[in-house]
Amino acid sequence: MIALITVGIVAWLLYTVQVRLYQKLWNRNLGVKISFKSREIFEGETGELLEVVENRKRLPLSMLKVKFHTDRNLAFDDVEGSNVSDLFYRNDVFQIGGGERITRTLSFTGKKRGYYKIMGIDLVSTDLLMTTDMAESRREDSWLYVYPKPFYDEEFVRSLQQLNGEVLTRQHLIEDPFEYRGIREYQPYDTMRSINWKATARTGSLKVNQRNYTALQTIRIFFNIDDLGILKKDDAVEMCLRICAALSAYFISQGTRVALYGNGVDVISGEPVGVEAGAGNGQMDQIYKALARIDTKRERLDFTKAFREKLLEESGGTITFLVSVNAYDDLLNLVREYQDTGKEYVWFYPVWRQEKPLLPQWAMPHVRWVNAQEGRNGK
Repeated sequence: MIALITVGIVAWLLYTVQVRLYQKLWNRNLGVKISFKSREIFEGETGELLEVVENRKRLPLSMLKVKFHTDRNLAFDDVEGSNVSDLFYRNDVFQIGGGERITRTLSFTGKKRGYYKIMGIDLVSTDLLMTTDMAESRREDSWLYVYPKPFYDEEFVRSLQQLNGEVLTRQHLIEDPFEYRGIREYQPYDTMRSINWKATARTGSLKVNQRNYTALQTIRIFFNIDDLGILKKDDAVEMCLRICAALSAYFISQGTRVALYGNGVDVISGEPVGVEAGAGNGQMDQIYKALARIDTKRERLDFTKAFREKLLEESGGTITFLVSVNAYDDLLNLVREYQDTGKEYVWFYPVWRQEKPLLPQWAMPHVRWVNAQEGRNGK
């Protein structure tokens, strides 16, 4: 009897000691990091999320739960231990020994353009016998840009090439056929005659020549995503942003300076989008990021009030593009006022299933219709 009591007391002491030991040391020298392998992808592309757990002490952890949540528009391939409602909730379980490091890779698809963050993680562990839970919350700062996929179809590409041949030539933006400034990847809007066949044969992928210009011009893109109807046109709104991405990529690839302005609200600054004119890959990255950070659920600014002065200001040597999903009276009046100045502009108008609105006759020569259904879900 005394022996049993002694064994019980020893067992109780051992249990109590290990519980207190774990309560004190479980999270000491425990590193947990969640990060996106690449911080920029396009709509429809796959990405990877890395979970790294490092136990830099001798004390093993028989169970460690790592919990976090992110936006449901990041569709993970492995949904075991996950819950999807308005957000995507993840709960991963690790068993890690002392001095051990574990890395897990979670694949996902960026279903929709946006700026996504993982702000924090929750850790839950137990003592060696799994009788007592210990928890801790940690701040995390992992972010991901899902860029809008630039919209290209045959009709849109033909429009760009026609604009390049008509409007830009009238503005004296003429390629210098004798001076090259480099070689780049082939894009859907490039012509066959611009292909550099030697570079293509050497690299195994289509390459095109980039030429210098006799007069470097500036392109201004204004977008209006006011959606004032009773039935919301979310696909047409997203198409607006894909068109902006395509226009920017097209002209920047040719060495043209591009500026972008619009009434979508930036989720970080809370301000409307305003990217001043610039050229090169850095400018394109800046435009992609600005488009990704637009939160279409927030109230949009009145386009005419926000950009009337910017639109009408002196713009010598520039060509203006308007991308708008709507044609209410205030906007039409502003466009007519701009047209009366005699400056060049083109209006890209996304429509759903070719349901074209009735526009004034004076505007029609400047309008290019784009089928929003073709760009649905980034396709």
